[in-house]
Amino acid sequence: MNQPLAGYAPAPVTARMENHGSHMLKVAMQTGNDLFARVGSMVAYEGFVQYEPNPPAVRQIARDWMTGEGAPLMKCSGDGLLYLADYGANVVVINLNGDGISVNATNLLAFDAHLTWGVERVKGLAKFAGQGLWNTKISGQGWVALTSRGKPIVVDCGGGEDETYVDPDALVAWSPNLKVKGKRSFKAQSLIGRGSGEAYQMAFSGQGIVVVQPSEDSTDRLRFRG
Repeated sequence: MNQPLAGYAPAPVTARMENHGSHMLKVAMQTGNDLFARVGSMVAYEGFVQYEPNPPAVRQIARDWMTGEGAPLMKCSGDGLLYLADYGANVVVINLNGDGISVNATNLLAFDAHLTWGVERVKGLAKFAGQGLWNTKISGQGWVALTSRGKPIVVDCGGGEDETYVDPDALVAWSPNLKVKGKRSFKAQSLIGRGSGEAYQMAFSGQGIVVVQPSEDSTDRLRFRG
């Protein structure tokens, strides 16, 4: 191989999911261990991998995506290596160890098909965000891959009394056990945020983490709405 290109070759497989650079996901596919992935995210694969758009497990939950917050998914199965990406966004890999995570649908790239998942409305935000906010909750033992428009920051809420405030358009994911409420900022609305979240923020409290991306462009959230 040409020496300048040798550094871009895939590294040996060490886990079910791992990053290849900051903007690509590598998945070790095995028969019987299927994957749900965002439609259109496949950029390359090795071996024998099959794809099924809109599988039955997704159709059963599709009725909860009438708001347009859902992520169209395909089921991937087979043996080999699968590479996924989303328009050059950063990829964040999470190994759930019996716990869960609530993900903004536009930031969901892939997850193990055996995980428990569903679409839930975030309570307490309807009066701030119009129709409210819908997120995908995933839990169990397995792997999840998220995307972020730029390198994200993971904020540990620490379980104290202090709240963590996030612009909704910058929110990627959070621990589902956190308490969430909306806070309107009339006095600061011209100073906070760039997108639809500049008049209000989401306040998180309790024990858990919040993943925030360095982007507040609401078109990221709207781009995948059906």
